[in-house]
Amino acid sequence: MPTPHRSRPWPKAGPNHHSFREDLPTRDNTTLLEASDEPSPIATRDRTRARHVCDRGPVQPRRSARAITDALQAAGKSLDRLSINDLGLLDEFHLLGRAATTDLADLAAIQAEDHLLDIGAGLGGPARLLAQSYGCHMTTVDLNADYCETAEWLNSATGLSERITVVHADALRLPFPDGSFDVVWSQHAQMNIADKRRLYGEARRVLRDGGRLAVWDIIAGPVQPIHFPVPWADTPDISFLAHSDELRQLLHDSGFEVTAWNDLTSQTIESLRAQMAGPAGPTGLQTYVPNFPTKTANLLLNLKEQRIRMLQAVFTCE
Repeated sequence: MPTPHRSRPWPKAGPNHHSFREDLPTRDNTTLLEASDEPSPIATRDRTRARHVCDRGPVQPRRSARAITDALQAAGKSLDRLSINDLGLLDEFHLLGRAATTDLADLAAIQAEDHLLDIGAGLGGPARLLAQSYGCHMTTVDLNADYCETAEWLNSATGLSERITVVHADALRLPFPDGSFDVVWSQHAQMNIADKRRLYGEARRVLRDGGRLAVWDIIAGPVQPIHFPVPWADTPDISFLAHSDELRQLLHDSGFEVTAWNDLTSQTIESLRAQMAGPAGPTGLQTYVPNFPTKTANLLLNLKEQRIRMLQAVFTCE
């Protein structure tokens, strides 16, 4: 894997990297589930959790976890007895935060019996919220080993490890058998992926017939180019935003039918303005996102100038 760029959490990645976060090398003694050449049985309906991180004791926090640990301790939180509410804004690494997650879950009709795959899950905040609030089982995938290990630590600290399986893998080569999941979930993960056809092809492959794809994403607006840096990219060479018509056709070609397609740009502008007008809390995203004020200001500017749009959508597959 490439040498990490310490100045930012997003990768100077090639167009096939699935995550908008820095790709860090895995430790030699990692206990995370790893992708292999053959499909893994971990996502089958019996939810066998082969070689789970808890089998060899708790994961020690790495770089992102150290920043989060410092912020939580400064906020007076007990690291041994965390709740998802203690984690605050840092647990929802996307626009509109927790509201975006719960609204999308309701739109996708998430049920306790569902098994969800969260692609580009990062620190796993939405997975923890869904597992706790809806009672469903979650499998999360991210290319960043640091984020995966931090997610495992936070899952354990919040008492949710038994409902969430963390897999260190590439979204373009998912290590699961066909038809393994009821729902594929993705929030702000596709903006760095050039090969979206392969991304959504893999999503369709691992979904059972009748399954759902739930997305909360940033797409290209009518005015281009966008202002950089932004949270998913410091420079344009790692940003691959699709236009609305292009994305809709691509998803149709991948075997998906639209059941909901909502432009939430106006709501996002209002929310982001309010967020920027208030003080930064001790557990905000600035905890581990370098240059966060500039990136947030550019987000708002891009939204106001119609350079980006906010898409909430649900699809079904037959």
